[in-house]
Amino acid sequence: MSVGVPTDNRLRFGLTPWEGAADGGGPPAHFIGQVELAERLGFHSFWLPESHFVAQSYPAPLLLLAAAAVRTRCLRLGTTSYLLPVRHPLHVAEEVGVLDQLSGGRVILGVGRGFRRTLFEAFDVPPSEKRDRFEAALEVILRAWRGEPVIGDPDGESASGRPPVRVTPPPQQQPHPPIWVAAFGPKALAQAGRLNLPYLASPLEPLAQLVENYALHREALPRDARDVALPVPVIRTLFVSHDQSCLERVRTALEEQAQALSQQATGVLRRAGDAALDEWALVGEPEELVDGIERYREAIGLTHLIARVQVPGATPDELTRSVHLLAELAGRL
Repeated sequence: MSVGVPTDNRLRFGLTPWEGAADGGGPPAHFIGQVELAERLGFHSFWLPESHFVAQSYPAPLLLLAAAAVRTRCLRLGTTSYLLPVRHPLHVAEEVGVLDQLSGGRVILGVGRGFRRTLFEAFDVPPSEKRDRFEAALEVILRAWRGEPVIGDPDGESASGRPPVRVTPPPQQQPHPPIWVAAFGPKALAQAGRLNLPYLASPLEPLAQLVENYALHREALPRDARDVALPVPVIRTLFVSHDQSCLERVRTALEEQAQALSQQATGVLRRAGDAALDEWALVGEPEELVDGIERYREAIGLTHLIARVQVPGATPDELTRSVHLLAELAGRL
């Protein structure tokens, strides 16, 4: 299975957008510039979430990544949580296959279930079915990418009368692009482990919780797979600067953001809001970030760091300078 395990000890460093968002009018003016800068600076990958019906939504991340694919050559293109329960699996198999071909085999597919009730209500998906739908969809997608007939019986029509079909084009990466599972909570972690897929950690949970999460995920892996190395990818909020007043401003804004999260009804968001800033974000001068990143490598064997770099309290110029400094750090890690 293609899982994207590094062949050396170098940390793979990715970015998320730091200016603008896709608010329904196509790629924002700064998006392609950010992608091109990420490639010029030598980052490993560029990542988009999927979100709907909220401010700064990314409802169609594959469309934006397709635009990025034609303007870059080496940058890996990833989704942090492509929501399978609200999509038909054949559409996913086809569209990801097209994107992987278009990009020359540079897709990393982070998949998830979603958690906002508004999302499921809008797409007519009972929230109680999200895990079953996620797993069923993933099974169909993988079968389709293996070139197997799907929907109908391999030898003929299904009981519903629908003939089997084969999906084209296949992804360029074989047997398929790396698939990572964004997960919250023991049930989701156990599901990712049982499916023998890497767990993609969120930007919200503190390091101590991640240690527990990766242990739960490992325990859920099939016994014969526990000695096989899997990627350990984590999304973290990162900001780096030499300006102490700027750093203090960002820390204060992030703490206020965390306090707002603590008022959320979702347990994961409440716990994130209650954690100390240094447990879920790395904000400081370059050497402070190096030390912080090394803590993650030692604690959980971090292999891929996806930097959430759009932080409150910083100006656009300060954000861009932070990205440049992160690129220098990436070359050292």
